Amino acid sequence: MTALPNFDLSDQVALVTGASSGIGRHLALLLAAAGAKVALAARRSDLLTEATLEIEAEGGIAVPIVLDVTNSDSIAAAVAETERALGPLSLLVNNAGVTIAKPVLEHTEADWDQVLDTNLKGAWLITREFAAHLVARGRPGRVVNIASILAERAIPQGPSYCAAKAGLVHLTHVLAMELARYGILVNALAPGFIETDLTRAFLLSEAGKRLQARIPLRRLGRPDDLDGAMLLLASPAGAYLTGAVITVDGGHSVAAI
Repeated sequence: MTALPNFDLSDQVALVTGASSGIGRHLALLLAAAGAKVALAARRSDLLTEATLEIEAEGGIAVPIVLDVTNSDSIAAAVAETERALGPLSLLVNNAGVTIAKPVLEHTEADWDQVLDTNLKGAWLITREFAAHLVARGRPGRVVNIASILAERAIPQGPSYCAAKAGLVHLTHVLAMELARYGILVNALAPGFIETDLTRAFLLSEAGKRLQARIPLRRLGRPDDLDGAMLLLASPAGAYLTGAVITVDGGHSVAAI
């Protein structure tokens, strides 16, 4: 009888950026539930502590780590602290991100820099640190970049966000190609419109309802809709996946605009 795929993460140590709220927090809790020890990293220490306590209340192991993904020194400290607290790091989830919704003619250089520095440069910096750390120690690992269907599907008032996510997808491809020789797999998860505390007001507005009507499954995504794809990319079940982008959007990206 063929063995079932192995989605167990009990031997893994994960670092999740942007883990203080929304999708990042949900994914951190998911990885902990699957057995991983999790470092929750973001700028808001109070929210990180709340999420860490929630994991510990369920019997998991987690630590909060204050991190600025645009700062190389902060990144190096976060990687080192994760290993000191939890053991050998093996999984990185690049979820940290911001968005600024303005028409292109009102987008300032500072707006552009803030979004690109956080969503794209930040992912590059921490992945480089993570990969160099593992390569120096001869250890394999996984990187999961949280992209978006907006990497390929344009929306108004989102020039910096769409550009950053498109760059993140192609960066995923390049990193997968270069890091495969070291046993480091790099993939991306591309959510559609997911209802969280940060997006709920817009998604439940009239404009959001019109958007929802264009999704073939006729509903918005929930954070737990990402669980299956995330576990596949993080676990032994995905051992032959690298350079992949898994879209989880209810069919939105293949629907007519």
